[in-house]
Amino acid sequence: MPLLAAIRKPPRRPDPERVALLVNERSPDSLAVARHYQRARRLPSRNIIPLRCEAVEHIADDTCQEKVLGPACAYLARTGLDKTVDFLVTTRGIPLVTAGGLSVDSLLMVVNRPDLLPTAPNPYFNKDRPFARRAFGDLYLCTRLDGYTLPDAKALVNRALAARPVRGPFLFDIDPRRQRPGYAATNDQMRRATRALKRRGFRVRLDELPDFARAAEPLAGYFSWGSNDGAWDPAAYTALRFVPGALAETAVSTSARTLRSTKGGQSLIADLVAQGATGVKGYVTEPYLMAVAHADILFSHYVSGRNLAESFYAASAVLHWKDVVLGDPLCAPYATTART
Repeated sequence: MPLLAAIRKPPRRPDPERVALLVNERSPDSLAVARHYQRARRLPSRNIIPLRCEAVEHIADDTCQEKVLGPACAYLARTGLDKTVDFLVTTRGIPLVTAGGLSVDSLLMVVNRPDLLPTAPNPYFNKDRPFARRAFGDLYLCTRLDGYTLPDAKALVNRALAARPVRGPFLFDIDPRRQRPGYAATNDQMRRATRALKRRGFRVRLDELPDFARAAEPLAGYFSWGSNDGAWDPAAYTALRFVPGALAETAVSTSARTLRSTKGGQSLIADLVAQGATGVKGYVTEPYLMAVAHADILFSHYVSGRNLAESFYAASAVLHWKDVVLGDPLCAPYATTART
């Protein structure tokens, strides 16, 4: 078979059929995001999972099981979607974090695997091939369409559709104060990401100065210590801008503790969504650095053609934990075939 024909071989199933969208029928915002995503991705109606729960960010563990996990699992089994779906997408208005401190999205990912304990090893970690649930331990990859506002949540979808392959710039901001054991690995991952992207002709700026890095133009990718940087500069952080398709990650313990406007505390990934990011990863409570996405894997996989969900979760070593990935899982601007 000619190489070009091999590269352009279509996916096993149309991408929308691989997604199930969770909507909270008691939340106008959830319904609005779901309608927007369904239209944008031409999602089959049966791929929408209806839930009815209180539209709050925090939910009791037993209520989460009763109102979210149980009904979602039952719907997937009843409709046969458990045989075709690889990606779950939660929407603004679905609870974010349980009383036990785990992200609701992380629990949905392992809804078929009650045997897995928190911080279970991720079988998809650093796997450089497309995700298929049955091939990786009967797990789902879960992302969320959410942000400070309803327009922010919808914008994640619009940016995914507008995303095109670009050569950069990428900005990786090392904190040179964090070179002691337990922290240096994250800096080293940014260094490896820089070398790998530059070898492939991408524009990358690796900032190893003690300042908190600023960006003069919209970014294609970003990784930093956020408010954990010793020279943390909130003004520089909120001045960051991004091109459609840009991914970002920060090594911040509670960067997804809320997706609603608030004051004080550590830096939030919802700011990056408001500033134009298309995909971001964060944590609802302290995850430890073992859970933070590896910069070298994240960006190498993404520019190699993996989609947003595959890139973030291939870069994440553990499951059933504190993780939240914001964005449309199907966003794949560097794929060899267009995904619309």
